[in-house]
Amino acid sequence: MLKVRIDKYLWSIRQFKTRTLAAAACDSGQVKLKGEKVKASKPVLLNETYEIKTEAGKRMIQVIGIIESRVAYSEAIKHYIDLTPEEEKENNERLAASFYTCKRLSKVGRPTKQQRRNLDDFMNPDF
Repeated sequence: MLKVRIDKYLWSIRQFKTRTLAAAACDSGQVKLKGEKVKASKPVLLNETYEIKTEAGKRMIQVIGIIESRVAYSEAIKHYIDLTPEEEKENNERLAASFYTCKRLSKVGRPTKQQRRNLDDFMNPDF
């Protein structure tokens, strides 16, 4: 039977963009098995259910196949079942939609050209 570390498995099924991020998530307690946090070196077994917390939201997956190399998304989804509750999926979609509002946060970074011109007009009015 193929033994694969949990961080490598989560990276290969495209739950995390890099293996380093997957290992960091495991070590910080964002990946859980039966409510207990797992180490990145834990081997993955079939039919285990993991709770994964990422920037995109919370997910629950059940392992139905083990792979150790990163594959295309269409191939990766054949190796796990997404058991995330519907209300959590809706919450994840809402969170993702609210993240990309294209509004600039105040007091962060340089002002845009338009903001700078408006500020100049306000500070130095031409009478």
